[in-house]
Amino acid sequence: MIDHRRLGRDLGLFTSDPLAGAGLPLWLPAGAAARHAVEEYLRDLERQAGYQHVVTPPLGRRELFERSGHLDHFAEEMFPPMRLSADDELVLRPSLCPHHALVYRCRGRSWRDLPLRIAEMGGMYRAERSGVLGGLARVRAISLNDAHNFCALEQVGAEVAEILRLIRVAHAALGVRPAGFRLSLRGSGQRYVGEEDDWARAEELLRAALDGVEYTEDVGAAAFYGPKIDIQVEDAAGREWTLSTVQLDFDKPERFDLSYIDSGGARRRPVLVHRSLVGSMERLFSYLIEVHEGAFPVWYAPVQLVVLPVAAAQDGAADEVVAAARAAGLRAEVDRSGSLGGRIRDAAQARIPYVAVVGPREAAAGHVLLRLRDGQHLAPLPAADALALVARVVATRSPKLLPPG
Repeated sequence: MIDHRRLGRDLGLFTSDPLAGAGLPLWLPAGAAARHAVEEYLRDLERQAGYQHVVTPPLGRRELFERSGHLDHFAEEMFPPMRLSADDELVLRPSLCPHHALVYRCRGRSWRDLPLRIAEMGGMYRAERSGVLGGLARVRAISLNDAHNFCALEQVGAEVAEILRLIRVAHAALGVRPAGFRLSLRGSGQRYVGEEDDWARAEELLRAALDGVEYTEDVGAAAFYGPKIDIQVEDAAGREWTLSTVQLDFDKPERFDLSYIDSGGARRRPVLVHRSLVGSMERLFSYLIEVHEGAFPVWYAPVQLVVLPVAAAQDGAADEVVAAARAAGLRAEVDRSGSLGGRIRDAAQARIPYVAVVGPREAAAGHVLLRLRDGQHLAPLPAADALALVARVVATRSPKLLPPG
């Protein structure tokens, strides 16, 4: 069975060490390169959609999480407070929404500011039991692709529809294959907060956003503050879990006394839409490693091109190709170790999309022989043309290894 933990080890993507602690993976250079490419793409996608990015600390005073309701309703998944003095306790945050509420209320807001879309690739922490931790799928330190959209009630429907569109765009670029949509609703019990009318209105708005989409309902799976749309994926073992989510929240604006001035001069509460296009980087990559079997699309492959000089006499020419590739924004390396056949096999095992071989003829002509990960061989190309080909595939975020046409 395909297992991201084994592939992650074999491909040098991430590791773990008992000295670091369970559920605290270490991203190695190859894994970090792939992750950074995905993070940059997501930030750019969000920026184009009108999101403003912030940076907030991964911990806060105990009072912040008392105000947000997390200590009352989520404490069992939080790390214990760190006491600095009798009146100063800090808590590792289990979510980013309390800090984003503070960003919203740092100044007065009017209806002209809405919808206000605050995004962050932020750290948060969950006190998971050691027995459930494994690889990247279940960790204690989480880097979440998160955003909080503050909007007027009448804007919620359009806002959720636009979020679902962005999710589809991100999934297509990354190669995510959704297994289904789920509407997560309240169950019985006292763990939920907020007014009955607000819950009913939130559920109605989410149902409307899912009009025309096939989905299931999961009673009891709502967040403690509101219902949500969860987009599910399946791992290699056939287990289903949530990757992307959209949640409606009437509670946090009340708790943090958030408001805006409407066009008539009246003070009103915004609605808070929590959303994540692809969830946490850890869970996302546990899925991507398995679904692609380590052979990532070119645009976020850790190494996109490896250049192989046939002999030492071609080292200079190979170095020039790598320098030009890097100048063009590509992730390229040169490999001089061992036999040419061994280096080609090493590149295939590492799932590197392109291998550029430089022999005596190629070095003299300024050409390369390009070999593709899928086994295709191209006729000798000028090095500049070969790099332009790779750059076009990267720029279009194509799942294929050759540009169209």
